[in-house]
Amino acid sequence: MAASESSLRKMLSKTYKYRDLTVREIVNVTTAYKDLKPVMDSYVFNDGSSRELMSLSGTVPVNYRGNVYNIPICLWLLDTYPYNPPICFVKPTSTMMIKIGKHVDANGKVYLPYLHEWKHPQSDLFGLIQVMIVVFGEEPPVFSRPTTQTPYQSYQPAGPPASSYMANQPASSFSQSHTPNAGGFQGYPYPAGSSGYPATSGGALYTPVTPTTTGGPSRDATIGEDTIRASLVSAVSDKLRWRMKEEMDRAQAELDALKRTEEDLKKGHQKLEEMVTKLDQEIADVDKNIELLKQKDEELTAALGKMENQSENNDIDDLIVPTAPLYRQILNLYAEENAIEDTIFYLGEALRRGVIDLDVFLKHVRLLSRKQFQLRALMQKARKTAGLSDLY
Repeated sequence: MAASESSLRKMLSKTYKYRDLTVREIVNVTTAYKDLKPVMDSYVFNDGSSRELMSLSGTVPVNYRGNVYNIPICLWLLDTYPYNPPICFVKPTSTMMIKIGKHVDANGKVYLPYLHEWKHPQSDLFGLIQVMIVVFGEEPPVFSRPTTQTPYQSYQPAGPPASSYMANQPASSFSQSHTPNAGGFQGYPYPAGSSGYPATSGGALYTPVTPTTTGGPSRDATIGEDTIRASLVSAVSDKLRWRMKEEMDRAQAELDALKRTEEDLKKGHQKLEEMVTKLDQEIADVDKNIELLKQKDEELTAALGKMENQSENNDIDDLIVPTAPLYRQILNLYAEENAIEDTIFYLGEALRRGVIDLDVFLKHVRLLSRKQFQLRALMQKARKTAGLSDLY
């Protein structure tokens, strides 16, 4: 049964920075792979320091040549998870041995491109386990330990794990060797074990045999050299691949930045050309307007000089000359109507001051008003004929 979220939060409450994200992924994985169990335990690093970390220990089903095998693994989650990848190990039981390959070293540590290219949130535990299942299906990380051994007998990896770890059969060896502690399986000091292979309970399996000849190195020395060589090659290749990817990513980022800068410069150049063209057009318009203003200034200067030379006694009526007889009639009607308006005003002032009496005032106002009405009616008709708007 998968661990509850509340219990996981209690286990991770002290050390993990991104507890909720970690709990959510653990619950998803343990729900899909029910044999994986979350346990807090002390993890020992290469420098000898230790830290309380969460681990997921158990088996995952791997399909190999038509059969399903349960491969024991352990995933250690750092306190900065999910922004740093887990530390993954294969945990063989006493009936298994590690098969060294390009993805697994002698200590059982797993090396995958998925781990080196880890990036949250694209990478998660569920995807990691699926990648491990696919990789282990192509190259199993463990194989069955032989029951007998003769001196200097050839000891080559013999295919997939023992049939006791098939999904349709009880994995008794795994369940018996598993302990409540997250330190791994019985006889396998995980993950800080210095030996390339887990210790076994059968002492007779590796009983020293006195060699009859002195030619060639011992099996332990050969395995140690191969282990070191494979580990170094794997580590160097992974580091070079990661460094190359970093350089390519950095170069691609610089190239993208340069392309964006080039596009911005092209847009700026086009904009500057448009601004220069617009400024040239405006300069041409300003020069044209300056010439026109100079001509008008000369005309006004000539008109002013002509007016100054004329006599001051000129009749105002002679100065205003309408362009058509109809406009002249409208001008005369408008002038006469305004004169009547002024006359009525001054008659009112005379009545107020007592110069004339009321009868005289009313008589003249009546006559002037009738005349003013006739002038306005005639002026309205003339403006309408000339196509002008109504004045009143």
